[in-house]
Amino acid sequence: MKVLLTRPRAQADDFADKLRAAGFEPILFPVIEIRPVEDNAALMRAIEHLEKYAWVIFTSVNAVPPTVSPHFLQKLGECPTGTRGVRVAAIGPKTAAALRQHRIEPNFIPEEYVAEAILPGLGDLQGKWVLLPRAEIARADLPEAIVKAGGIPHEIIVYRTLPANVDPDGLNALKNGVDVVTFTSASTVENFIALCKQHRLDPLNLPNNPLFACIGPITEQAAREAGFEKIVVAKEYTTDGLVSLLVASQIVK
Repeated sequence: MKVLLTRPRAQADDFADKLRAAGFEPILFPVIEIRPVEDNAALMRAIEHLEKYAWVIFTSVNAVPPTVSPHFLQKLGECPTGTRGVRVAAIGPKTAAALRQHRIEPNFIPEEYVAEAILPGLGDLQGKWVLLPRAEIARADLPEAIVKAGGIPHEIIVYRTLPANVDPDGLNALKNGVDVVTFTSASTVENFIALCKQHRLDPLNLPNNPLFACIGPITEQAAREAGFEKIVVAKEYTTDGLVSLLVASQIVK
């Protein structure tokens, strides 16, 4: 089975290796790329005043160095942690693992790897500042929930999600027909559609009628709103979960 990977090229190798090990043929077709915000004055100011925050929440591995300033995590690691200092929350095992590489152990990781699931684990937020290093196009659900809980969210854009240049080999494979297209974020859905249309492909009527495998419910929602119907969703919102999903989906296929 041919599986199209739409995530950024820099993040696709591990996913591709796991797919190969499971007997699939991964095809790289990155539709987005991640770019850090250069000369980020807002982040620099936050670094100098980290002690005022009750929590720093990392909702994506893209917000962890080397994508953003390594100085950020260095300063965070120097701050007092626990109940008397800034605490760190991470959404998903990949984000937590990236933080641990910088010797920062998250104080909280939600069981469900979506932003909304993190709020109950933060405790009383009344009057407390919460730092959110995020993407330019990040969803508003988490900061809005923090406000409703009485907290003060401070969003800082640390990276941008941009359309990628088309990969000719991946495009040819898509035109010839693949079995599965994987989506790992709402932005991969959006940019996949745009690239298809740019190259005279109907994203809702592709050769070989592929299955669309989504990493989680937020991505699934974006895919359904875009008009995709033949959708499966990973139970665990990780690339490992996607691999397990596809192994099971081979029977359906």
